[in-house]
Amino acid sequence: MRRSPRDSAESARKIGRRGLLLGTLQVGAVAVLALRMRSMQLAHADEYRLLSEGNSIKIRLLPPARGLIHDRNGYLLAGNESNYRVTITREDAGDVAAVLNRLRRLIALSDAEAESILSEIRRRSPITPFTIAERISWEEFSRIAVNAPALPGVTPEVGLSRFYPRGGDFAHVLGYVGPVSDFDLGRIEDPDPLLRIPRFQIGKVGIEAKMEQALRGRAGSRRVEVNSAGREMRELSRQEGDPGDALQLTIDYRLQNYVQARLGEESASAVIIDVTNGDIMAIASAPTFDPNLFVRGISSAAYRGLNENDHRPLADKTVQGLYPPGSTYKMVTALAAMEAGVIGPKETIRCPGFVEVGGRKFHCWRPAGHGNVNLQQSLEQSCDVFYYEVSQRVGIDKISDMARRLGLGQRHDLPMSAVAEGLAPTQAWKKRRYGRDWVIGDTLNSAIGQGFVLASPLHLAVMTARIASGRAVEPRLVRSSNGVEIPAPPAPVLEIDPVYLAAVRAGMDAVVNAPRGTANGSRIVAAEMRMAGKTGTSQVRNISAAEREGGVTANDDLPWRQRDHALFVAFAPSEAPKYAVALVVEHGGGGSAVAAPLARDMLLFALYGKLPPLSAYPESQRTRIQNQRDQMILVDPDEAPPPTSTRA
Repeated sequence: MRRSPRDSAESARKIGRRGLLLGTLQVGAVAVLALRMRSMQLAHADEYRLLSEGNSIKIRLLPPARGLIHDRNGYLLAGNESNYRVTITREDAGDVAAVLNRLRRLIALSDAEAESILSEIRRRSPITPFTIAERISWEEFSRIAVNAPALPGVTPEVGLSRFYPRGGDFAHVLGYVGPVSDFDLGRIEDPDPLLRIPRFQIGKVGIEAKMEQALRGRAGSRRVEVNSAGREMRELSRQEGDPGDALQLTIDYRLQNYVQARLGEESASAVIIDVTNGDIMAIASAPTFDPNLFVRGISSAAYRGLNENDHRPLADKTVQGLYPPGSTYKMVTALAAMEAGVIGPKETIRCPGFVEVGGRKFHCWRPAGHGNVNLQQSLEQSCDVFYYEVSQRVGIDKISDMARRLGLGQRHDLPMSAVAEGLAPTQAWKKRRYGRDWVIGDTLNSAIGQGFVLASPLHLAVMTARIASGRAVEPRLVRSSNGVEIPAPPAPVLEIDPVYLAAVRAGMDAVVNAPRGTANGSRIVAAEMRMAGKTGTSQVRNISAAEREGGVTANDDLPWRQRDHALFVAFAPSEAPKYAVALVVEHGGGGSAVAAPLARDMLLFALYGKLPPLSAYPESQRTRIQNQRDQMILVDPDEAPPPTSTRA
């Protein structure tokens, strides 16, 4: 049935109205969506960006555990301990000042500390966590954790911090760690990202600084999801870093402890070295300090006390201190003279108490002189005139050449701070340094270890070890890394006639064991431990002719800084040398009276590996030695190595 034209028109009108209504609704919906999108993109952009980033993914660096340091027997010298701390991330905290004020209700922070923290945070990257406080108590740590929702950007953490269980015994060897400073960063061309973590600690001096790269390790990382308040919601993944290398030193910690205890509060230093391979068995500077103070933050008053102490506890005198070696240098002059052929071991020289050269008198320490002495007697009695005479025959350049062959006048490669080069002077050196010619008086002074000659205790220990062994041993301080032995390179034979070395060693034996030897009072009576050595006394002031006429003022009557330095070098056993020692007591007076007894005790401890029996000492000294021991604080000789190297 066909529809009428009227019905068709009516149907078309209805469809048009419906289409128009539907189109209008569609256009309206699109318009609403467009307006909403505009509102979200423009008016509320910041709000929705924060919401979208609220549960974002963050990458956090994981500082590695710093490498441990042990002594030669496995005893812990530098380890890591748990450290409760609290950090803040500026980007997550929002109003840092407000968050910090809320945090101050939970932990103690002074106004000055809070202001300093705010100032430091503004200088740092907003995405880098900043350490507000560390070494907080467990109670403080717990309060922060419980109140975490009210502290956006604040994170309580458990980290590791350096500690030194032996305290001051190894302060000058190990050094200490401290926070990375702008100065530290400025010295590094491409800093490790770890170094930009505020208060991340690196080695400042000593082995900690010299072996920083090995000890630091490599950072790990973890991916965490954080909400809009900056609170960590969950850890997504973790990759642990690589801990720093574990180092084992050549030092014996019991011997080091004993040496440090014997030096006490003297301004002194001592080095004990194995003459067969160069291993440093002990290297101690006194007075010492507690390196843990620097790790935890030393107070201004405590630092000022250390810095202003005239005995210089912060200085490592073993490698940084340079002294005129005094009569300990006479072995150098003797070997140079014999090698040059200007004197033989049995030739004698008369000592009337002085020699006159160029209208100036050069005095022997004994005003009446020693009479006729040969090389052995000249060392035994430390005759100065003998060396004045032979030095004029051999000349300074050959003496200094011999000094360098024995390890003086050079910088030895040890991982310690500011290792000094010392000085074995030559004619060319003086011309270059002062623009003046070398004169004969310079040679005479240098021949007895005065004048321009300078050496550290390390230099003198190496010299003594080379004389004792006949080999060019080099000192070393690191025995192994990560359990892998670092072999000592073989020491070449010294190119010095063994006959000459034997003559010098015989003279050093006489110094200690002959009745007229200057160190006879410090001899070892145990035959198998017999010691050979050489005393030294170096002047730090000029003695005028008028004073000599009226009598030289005794050291005890002089102000401390004007007293002579006391030195002693030795090796033992004299027939089959094992260890050598060099010791300097600043302004201690005479080497025979002050330095020799100390060095004798240290050598005996090294040889026995513990406190030696009293029978090793002369009978008349045993009561005094026992009383001395009773006053010393030493480590427990039966102490076992720690079962773990990191403590919680």
